[in-house]
Amino acid sequence: MSVATDHERPTDTADPAALGAALSRVLDGQFADQRAAARESFPAEHLHRDPEQTIEQARDWVLHRLGELSDAGFGAAGIQRDADDRPDPAAAVIAFEMLAHGDLSTLIKSGVQFGLFGGAVVNLGTRWHHETFLPDITSMKLLGCYAMTELGHGSDVSELETTITYVPEADEYEVHSQTPEATKAYIGNAARDGRMAVVFGQLLVRGKNHGVHAVLVPIRDEAGADLPGVTSSDHGGKGGLLGVDNGMLRFDRVRVPRQMLLDRYGGVTEAGHYASAIESPNRRFFTMLGTLVRGRVCIAAGGGIAARRGLSIATRYALRRRQFTAPGHPEGVVLLDYLIHQRRLLPAIARAYALGFAQNELTAALVRVQGGGEHTEREQRRLETQAAGLKALATRFANDTIQECREACGGAGYLAENRLVGLRADADVFATFEGDNTVLLQLVTKALLTDYRQVWGDLDRVGMVQATARMVGGTVLERTAANLLISRLVETARRRPEELTLVDRGWHAYLFEEREQHALSSLARRMRRASGRDFESVNRLGDHMLFVARAHLERVVLEAFIAAIEGCADPDARAVLERLCTLFALSSINDDRAWFVEHNRLSTGRAKAIGAQINALCAELRPDALALVDGFGVPEAWLGAAFLEP
Repeated sequence: MSVATDHERPTDTADPAALGAALSRVLDGQFADQRAAARESFPAEHLHRDPEQTIEQARDWVLHRLGELSDAGFGAAGIQRDADDRPDPAAAVIAFEMLAHGDLSTLIKSGVQFGLFGGAVVNLGTRWHHETFLPDITSMKLLGCYAMTELGHGSDVSELETTITYVPEADEYEVHSQTPEATKAYIGNAARDGRMAVVFGQLLVRGKNHGVHAVLVPIRDEAGADLPGVTSSDHGGKGGLLGVDNGMLRFDRVRVPRQMLLDRYGGVTEAGHYASAIESPNRRFFTMLGTLVRGRVCIAAGGGIAARRGLSIATRYALRRRQFTAPGHPEGVVLLDYLIHQRRLLPAIARAYALGFAQNELTAALVRVQGGGEHTEREQRRLETQAAGLKALATRFANDTIQECREACGGAGYLAENRLVGLRADADVFATFEGDNTVLLQLVTKALLTDYRQVWGDLDRVGMVQATARMVGGTVLERTAANLLISRLVETARRRPEELTLVDRGWHAYLFEEREQHALSSLARRMRRASGRDFESVNRLGDHMLFVARAHLERVVLEAFIAAIEGCADPDARAVLERLCTLFALSSINDDRAWFVEHNRLSTGRAKAIGAQINALCAELRPDALALVDGFGVPEAWLGAAFLEP
């Protein structure tokens, strides 16, 4: 099998600065103007915290820095200041991305204050809550917490043990931690700075449990002392995010007025009875949580920026560091001239671009659903699935990539002054924020299987496969903006897959779709057989569920990449993006080559040739390495790595 590529390359190498700028515009996509304006106005003087600060020094620095950013418009961006404001989800996500270029403790502190605490008031509260609390939340006069997670219940929100009991004779709610497991844990702003918390718990009204609701509970006085009935504690040192004051909260029959319940979707009336416009408790629960999807969109974006920062540092270092002499290289070989070093960094750069294009589509979906216009329930559900999946994919990528970047910089990468170890430590918990990644991937698969429920009991195996193919083609797995192009590519490749070159885009799209279709249809059959059986029958399908989610997300990301290339008018940038897309696609296929061979989608000879083709692509992209990381839109001056200073 030949490893020659079919990509066309301009005869003259493009100017790196011009190429980097062109790539950046494509990567910024439909939000290019907003991101450019944000970069221009972003206060970058105090981007990075001294890594030798103590916990208290770090917390003080972060609080001061957040105030500085808030004053510059990068705190409450996109949050409605009053009930009549039009929401601007894109502004919120872009502000979060900008903050992710600096100290991640500040980013997360901002996310807690404005995204979680403020976002809960905006999305779960009514006009009274907005007018009463939002001015002080957005100005940082009122610092708050988002108290959902409990020691005994992390991902299982529906089983929270904290109770919010209506007391008719007082027209108040009593908030109570019934057991030690009901203690709210890992809560940002809870250890020191928070003065109020959005507390999630079971709403009990006249002896009936109406499910999880959220209530505003003051937790500290102005001097910082716990209010009566509230017990706070400090988690202290963590694996990262030193400047965020995470802690625990317990409530001992704390009373708050009835109006403090965030009752947009349900609460107690003035007459003392529960009322909700959403009759189904299950639907009400998921509607409430669905309004908070922006947090996952932001964490996915933040993970993507963190990975780009790591790759920018490691690539720039690899372009100046020399190691070992060789014939023709008496001063030593530049690290990035080693093929093995190219394999460490360039496929990750390709994936960073791919995830960036998928992030653009996710942010656009958020704008459609939460931007104040009309949207369908199906669009809401699809957004929730996309956000869960991309958050898991992007944050896993960030952790793996930053670690690889640290190792690729050797001992220098281990020095705190070069920022990689701090970045790695701070990004670590992104895999847990806004939902554990493994749980989120299961959520994605469950969403994909939802439409199968109506056919499980009626179809035989052949009928099931046929129904699955129809659903994959249109009903369940909706396509991205590249719909018609992808369909043509896949159908062409399906007729003669083994005759196509390894760099043929249709072949890539075909294999990605085949991986997803087969994995999903076979899981549906296994789920059908396990339905109604004991726990272990379903539990054994866990690894299959994760594979389905990853296969689905890989296809979504590839199609976002293809759509971005189709929209690129710059010939030099387009040529580079074609190579990057091929590198991303082949790397994904290579990672699952055993599956493709086992399922007769790939011959062993062709599978072996993929590695050589990846090597060839890395060599072709090597001259454009600096432009590629410039295309991330991270100014070199913002990286803060000492070994990159002149």
